[in-house]
Amino acid sequence: MLGTVNAGSNYMQPVLDPLVAAPLGDHLLAEARFDFREFYSQNGNTGPYYSTFFKSTQLLQLDYIANPKLTLVVGRFLTPFNTYNERLSALWIQNFQDAPIVFSLGTRTTGSSDGLMLRGNAYASDKVEINYTTYFSASTKIDQFQAARAAGDRIDVYFPGTRVEVGTSYARFLQSTRYNTFGAHFYWLPWRSPLQVRSEYAHGPGAQGYWIETSYRLSQFKGRDSLVGRIEPLFRMQQSFRNRPFSGDGVPGVDVKQADFGLDYHLPHEVRFNSSYSRKFAGSGNANIWDMSLTYRFLFPAWRGKKS
Repeated sequence: MLGTVNAGSNYMQPVLDPLVAAPLGDHLLAEARFDFREFYSQNGNTGPYYSTFFKSTQLLQLDYIANPKLTLVVGRFLTPFNTYNERLSALWIQNFQDAPIVFSLGTRTTGSSDGLMLRGNAYASDKVEINYTTYFSASTKIDQFQAARAAGDRIDVYFPGTRVEVGTSYARFLQSTRYNTFGAHFYWLPWRSPLQVRSEYAHGPGAQGYWIETSYRLSQFKGRDSLVGRIEPLFRMQQSFRNRPFSGDGVPGVDVKQADFGLDYHLPHEVRFNSSYSRKFAGSGNANIWDMSLTYRFLFPAWRGKKS
């Protein structure tokens, strides 16, 4: 259940995001993720509520795991530009209800691609790991499977000793007006500390921007399951810059600066309460944004496995 209050308008969204992961032998894995939501909105503070139902197929893919250096993915998959889309966009993972302002750069048009993806480990040692991802997507307008014709790649370099990851992304939009989008990301999850630092930068033909997010779960106070240890303060700073008029990139038409302050509380049995306040500064007007959500994640086997 997600709720938002923004500039005099109220929103509420009951959301269901089922995920299916089905191993098919030793080398095949079928994956699917869907999104169902009922969007309730109110005009002003006293007007009536209106509802609209949305549904989407976010991924429907088959993975062939040849070896640690190569996995072949076919079908509909999350566009692997930067890291937010693949790693943090899931409802039960995201710290803030709203995606970063520049999320759409490199993931146009729907955040999903229909085609082929190759990924794997290019090099690994005790000091460094290098992973690669490359993909091609066809243009489709079929309901629930809309995607743009595009291609791109991402390189991730991970340092196990410090738990630091840096990476670069590239995407080439191959329909209508062709253009390039570049991205970079930085992660730091230090040892023996619940601190997490994540950040991304994206640059497209009409806009650019960044976001940096930090979280610190208070698990060092009598453990993760203590009353205080379940609290996780959050902060995210983000900016977008409009370089020139460019339609369709999903980024605001004016420069935007936004500070997000959040507080998550991790309840037992995979239940989490999220709350946040954002202060938005933009050429089109400043705004206060309040978000609240309650997320329940549950897992169960689709069928019984074989006894070993």
